[in-house]
Amino acid sequence: MDLDAITAIDVHTHVEADGAHHCSLDQELLDASAKYFKPGVNRTPTVDDLAEYYRERNMAAVVFTVDARTALGGHPPVSSEEIAAKAAEHPDVLIPFGSVDPHDVGTAVARITTLARDYGVRGMKFHPSLQGFLPNDPIYYPIYEACAEHGLVTLFHTGQTGIGAGLPGGRGIKLRYSDPMLLDDVAADFPTLTMILAHPSVPWVDSSISMATHKANVYVDLSGWSPKYFPPPLVRNINSLLKHKALFGSDYPVLTPDRWMADFAELGIKDDVMPLVMRENAIRVLGLDRPTGR
Repeated sequence: MDLDAITAIDVHTHVEADGAHHCSLDQELLDASAKYFKPGVNRTPTVDDLAEYYRERNMAAVVFTVDARTALGGHPPVSSEEIAAKAAEHPDVLIPFGSVDPHDVGTAVARITTLARDYGVRGMKFHPSLQGFLPNDPIYYPIYEACAEHGLVTLFHTGQTGIGAGLPGGRGIKLRYSDPMLLDDVAADFPTLTMILAHPSVPWVDSSISMATHKANVYVDLSGWSPKYFPPPLVRNINSLLKHKALFGSDYPVLTPDRWMADFAELGIKDDVMPLVMRENAIRVLGLDRPTGR
């Protein structure tokens, strides 16, 4: 990747379909998500779609799916191996992350090793609410040990989710699993594990701010919410204590980077902070100036 040619790095984008048009979410969840977010773009992009979209904008993007096979009653995700292999065809703009079903810990650990060693992923994506697991339960600690061993960044969904929104019981998806304070245990117990708390963590934004300012290994991404709805404490801290900890993310396709950046430009972010959030922090956190396979 020619970093000099990249104007911004979106650390949070979803591959929602593979080449055979299989989606990681079932149709009910896709429809509910589309109703909640009203994205106005292709809701189920493939890896090739994402590469074309971000290349047109001179931007790079972290791409992933969420493996929630157990929690979704056996519905298989888009293959992380396929995502990584396809992303390797677009190394100028795409940065692959993997995802594993945490409920089969042994298999998850083995797949993390394979994805890191053989497919060159730079991180792993977790969604505690969608995947239906309590992330600070020590039963899952071998998963984090494997991520730390291979130098992988861990990206955790936090706060409200549009997945299941508006459905009876939210389709059984429990928001409390995505309380960022549960991840404070993980950050304390794995100090060499780089962790990104995804989204503004509503209604727990203060918790994420506290964690990112307290733990050197914790960062926040700003995806999934239009910046015009950011809680004021978050905006203040982006301009100060979080200026080296905050990362641009859109949550594409449910929120486009075009809309996100237009709204972010209206927040009064300082001139010296803007390039940190949009690009420089991600280069450092993702190790884009270092080779994979550490």
